[in-house]
Amino acid sequence: MREKSHAKVNIFLKMLGTRGDYHTLTSRFMRVDALYDTLTFQKKVKADDSFTLIGDFGCSIEKNTIYKAFSLLSYASPAIKNFFYEHKVLVEKNIPEFAGLGGGSSNAAAFLRLSNRLLNLKHSPETLASIGAKIGADVPFFVYDYSSANVSGIGEIVEPFEEEILPIETFTPEILCDTAKVYQQFRANYIKDIDTTKAKTLAVESSENLLERYDALFLNDLFAPALDIYPDLNAYHDNNFFSGSGSTFFRINHG
Repeated sequence: MREKSHAKVNIFLKMLGTRGDYHTLTSRFMRVDALYDTLTFQKKVKADDSFTLIGDFGCSIEKNTIYKAFSLLSYASPAIKNFFYEHKVLVEKNIPEFAGLGGGSSNAAAFLRLSNRLLNLKHSPETLASIGAKIGADVPFFVYDYSSANVSGIGEIVEPFEEEILPIETFTPEILCDTAKVYQQFRANYIKDIDTTKAKTLAVESSENLLERYDALFLNDLFAPALDIYPDLNAYHDNNFFSGSGSTFFRINHG
């Protein structure tokens, strides 16, 4: 009763506009095979009427994406409560939090996938993705478990991209990037520079070509606003790329 919960990086991330308080975008997500958390469902010594989650998390259980996934899945499938009153969820954390790697979203998706399989809930991937979208914009990508995909809208449109997965290595400096602040900075100072034609061009190129041809500032529209707020990120800029709203940098490990 164990599931890997992989990290992702954004090969490119282009902003397209706004939808109310949300930002619309198009991005290439690629799974990082070498970096993952592990979720395990383990029998409790004694059953009780609580959901037990054990792991090194930087938030309360009520705000945890796994707990949110449990709550939504319980609403759709009431029998799940009995299972988790008898089992606890253990998470071995390796993915840095608040780092642009999608760790929380990946955890929620892994929980949904493993619960669906073990409890024979028979939810389609589309149904699980719909549940996941209520938790976070990145969850649908992780639900489908694609190695590479173009993700658009506010994260709800996920289209697999056929390519070889790259040997990605990541580095996360001790800088906690506040996603909300980075997006606010983008909306305040960069939204006027949106160019949707660039996004269409990038979406058809392989990830390897994109990383060979362009630099971090061109590929990720959130890098410039992140640098405005966190200038110390400049120290890690050379020959590296920026994932999401940060603070993780990545590159291809050529061995």
